Amino acid sequence: MPAIKESQLPAEARTTLAAIRAGGPYRYSQDNKTFGNFERILPRQGSGYYREYTVPTPGESDRGARRIVTGSEGEKYYTQDHYGSFKFIAEGS
Repeated sequence: MPAIKESQLPAEARTTLAAIRAGGPYRYSQDNKTFGNFERILPRQGSGYYREYTVPTPGESDRGARRIVTGSEGEKYYTQDHYGSFKFIAEGS
């Protein structure tokens, strides 16, 4: 899976990462909910392993397509195309 440095993420994604690290608050009620990984792009894990968070998209009237998905072991992934593809987030870089 390709990786993206944290510093290369859009500003809105870096803001979402900061909220995740702080344990909230989150902008959308759908944030911090279970992500099912139905697309099977992320490594297969048991039910409830992944959580998802909205990355706001400027100019969008709804949540847009960008998300950060976290795993129970602390790994984080970014999608800009609503789960069509993911990049592993290399944090702190």
